[in-house]
Amino acid sequence: MEPGGQFPVARQCALLGLPRSSYYYRPATESPENLDLMRMMDEEHTEHPFLGVRGMTLFLNRTGTGVWNEKRVRRLMRLMGLEAIYPKPHLSQPGAGHTIHPYLLRDVEIVRPNQAWCADITYIPMRAGFMYLVAVMDWYSRFVLAWELSNTLEADFCTDALDTAFAAFGTPDIFNTDQGAQFTSASFQGRLAGRGVRPSMDGRRRALDNVFIERLWRSVKYEDVYLRCYESGATLWPGLKTYFGYYNQRRPHQGLGGRTPNEVYDDRT
Repeated sequence: MEPGGQFPVARQCALLGLPRSSYYYRPATESPENLDLMRMMDEEHTEHPFLGVRGMTLFLNRTGTGVWNEKRVRRLMRLMGLEAIYPKPHLSQPGAGHTIHPYLLRDVEIVRPNQAWCADITYIPMRAGFMYLVAVMDWYSRFVLAWELSNTLEADFCTDALDTAFAAFGTPDIFNTDQGAQFTSASFQGRLAGRGVRPSMDGRRRALDNVFIERLWRSVKYEDVYLRCYESGATLWPGLKTYFGYYNQRRPHQGLGGRTPNEVYDDRT
């Protein structure tokens, strides 16, 4: 990559298959101490997602790595986008004026690929910072249709992933997300409306409405991210590309009768 080379940065990224967000990534400004703390919090949240601020603070203080207060833990959990998955008054918050849609998948039998898709965002720790990962998944087959990385929680990387999924795989009947501002934004909802897709959003007291993609995050982190300890976005992106190729094409799922997501998704034809 040469910023002042013959081709613009956008063209170089396209040729390499590298999102521009990865190229422009700069290490987070959090201290090394906070980054280590955030990695511990992410691992504990992945293992025990029911822990809130108080429970996470107690866990950290029992590790003997320092004395942490709830104010600090709350700030870092908010930065990481971590929330305990028990019923509570406020889940993922929509932006001001954003429309909230009802949950459409309750008691609905999903019997074929492209009947329903879902999307979510998760925190990804690295040695020199962190990034956010969004994925679009087919509900029936667990096939990861598209994914993107970003060093901010702006809506753009979510709409980029959605556009990629639409271009490669068409459209679903229903698209389910949480009520986060990225998914309630006019740009994201406008893309769904433009394709005639019915939007669905997790209910306020339905922590497991998007359970399949929550299981995906556990697999991504335990089978790749925590093992690889990626240095930066430049190594994280190709690493995740390799992992998602394995996940879709070669990793059998017990819930799919021992088949891979790709094999089940291909049943749509």
